[in-house]
Amino acid sequence: MIFRQMGLIPERWDDRGGVTVFVAVCVLALIGLIGVAVDGGSKMRATERADYIAGEAARAGGQAIDPAEAISGDAIVVDPQDAQAAAQAYLHSAGATGTVSVSGDGKTLNVNVTGTYDTKFLPVVGIGSLSVTGQGKATLLHGVTAPEGN
Repeated sequence: MIFRQMGLIPERWDDRGGVTVFVAVCVLALIGLIGVAVDGGSKMRATERADYIAGEAARAGGQAIDPAEAISGDAIVVDPQDAQAAAQAYLHSAGATGTVSVSGDGKTLNVNVTGTYDTKFLPVVGIGSLSVTGQGKATLLHGVTAPEGN
């Protein structure tokens, strides 16, 4: 201030308000970092949930064993339509959407769940939602003391 009064510092070099701009930039950066931490963790939880739902849907479909094949002792396989219907019913009850496929030999079910996670902090930087996917697989095994092969 003394140098300004002496005329050594011109008025146009005045730095009043500079701290306000600095604080605003820092706050925006901190909100972005908090957003990445919070929304990143929440997306991970949503992905874990999607994996869980897919696995449970595959298990539910795996319960649809073809009785004609099992009773005659020919094979332990699922009825493809019943297995897909059971897995889709589980997905519907869990509020999820996905696809279900049964392997050609009728012993393996694959379930893929898709969805989105609506971000809480990241809309500030233009990211409103993140895609979430989950996979589940169930393989039919049977046996009394240990799983038997085919």
